[in-house]
Amino acid sequence: MSNHPPVNQVLLGDCIEMMNSLPEKCADLIFADPPYNMQLSNALWRPNMTKVDAVDDHWDKFASFEAYDKFTREWLTAARRVLSDNGTLWVIGSYHNIYRVGAILMDLGFWTLNDIVWVKKNPMPQMKGVRFCNAHETLLWVKKSQTQTKYTFHYREFKAGNEDKQMRSDWHFPICGRGERLLVNGVKAHTTQKPEALLHRVIASTTNPGDVVLDPFCGTGTTAAVAKRLGRRYITIDREEAYVALAKERLDGVIPTLEEPRAEVFVDAPKPRIPFVSLVESGLLAVGSRLRFGNTDIYASVHADGAISAGGYCGSIHKVGALLLGLPNSNGWKLWHFTDPETGEEKLIDALRPSAVVKK
Repeated sequence: MSNHPPVNQVLLGDCIEMMNSLPEKCADLIFADPPYNMQLSNALWRPNMTKVDAVDDHWDKFASFEAYDKFTREWLTAARRVLSDNGTLWVIGSYHNIYRVGAILMDLGFWTLNDIVWVKKNPMPQMKGVRFCNAHETLLWVKKSQTQTKYTFHYREFKAGNEDKQMRSDWHFPICGRGERLLVNGVKAHTTQKPEALLHRVIASTTNPGDVVLDPFCGTGTTAAVAKRLGRRYITIDREEAYVALAKERLDGVIPTLEEPRAEVFVDAPKPRIPFVSLVESGLLAVGSRLRFGNTDIYASVHADGAISAGGYCGSIHKVGALLLGLPNSNGWKLWHFTDPETGEEKLIDALRPSAVVKK
């Protein structure tokens, strides 16, 4: 076994076997989107008698809860082995499986940092009208043990990108739409493809550029695509040849974005409205974008967490703008300009706000 992990690769094979073949402690972050074990027994139909494209794939089917628990324990044990001592693990699930996964995580010694609720802005309706519409999924963010003291979390930076308010544990993102979802012959390539904005927040908040991000359930490669775009290294695994091929093709088209080094002085600011980081997460502003300060020759660099660097300062669009003006406060939305890639015209970033994915 090599001591060097196979970074920036999509590996074909069983995730447990493949993780057991990797060097110990080679991953700085693990993001896992395992089978949910949905237990669907019948087809789902809409009121107009069209069939719902539900999750009935063979890889999501297990003979019993005991079989699912055994699988979960084995892949989490393998993941624990390859996770660095300062690393963290994320796992996403629904009510079908997340409580079983959470219990096994605790049994294995992991320690929960947060449970995050992904609130879907456009969930699938509850077709039969017999219970509440399932409009969220749960992410568990855990460290390797209760005694682990060091792990990556860009708290201050994401606070700056969230209008200088703490980033909360309720995350509002739409499910994959037509523009992002991968299709094969007009049909979904994967039934549970996750939105890139969701992975952006996970990776940007809990890793650093150059870190190794491992995804044992690659699917169509969303984790790897976001990791590559944000300048992280990745290792992804899937046992389905079709998914591996799609992921590789997708990754060929991803161009890494480069962030400039952070300014030495980090400033915090008061106030207010919609998160600037939502423009970055939704792709309206790329990481590394340059923003011009008013009509001056001063430019800021946009970071993955929504903070900006300019003039020797790093912080929110408001506080950095205020410091450059010599004022206690400012409205950054009315100070910073971006260049429209279609027209080449400079516009205030305020013009992007109506298109932001996250609105609070």
